[in-house]
Amino acid sequence: MARRSTRWLIPLLSMLALPAWAGVEVFTTAGQPVMNVPSDTAVIELDAPARLDTQLSAELPADRQQARQEALRRLQAPDWQAKREALKQATTGTARAWMIGVEKVPAVVVDSQYVIYGEADVAAALAEVQAYREANGQEASP
Repeated sequence: MARRSTRWLIPLLSMLALPAWAGVEVFTTAGQPVMNVPSDTAVIELDAPARLDTQLSAELPADRQQARQEALRRLQAPDWQAKREALKQATTGTARAWMIGVEKVPAVVVDSQYVIYGEADVAAALAEVQAYREANGQEASP
């Protein structure tokens, strides 16, 4: 299963125009909720692509031809564009985590250079980063 995911992720990454993210990003999973998240903070659930893939392929017939027809029908459904956009955003977030080297979750990343691992309270993680910046004579609060 992981192999299949890797095969589609590599071509997908080459097609995405990833934004130059700055500010605060929170990486987690659905099973590890975070709290005290500022409203302008990106929260990326790294397991979202797999969950969406499961939803998109749910209840497909075992017969290959029937599954193909059902998949084509789903692609024509009115809600397909919303599902496609959700999958695109989820994979973009996962790619972002990979690009900046997130190793564990939850992870609070500030300005793509500071990371606090294991802190589910985003406000507390931001306070740690701010304290570090102040102690080291660095500017700007997150």
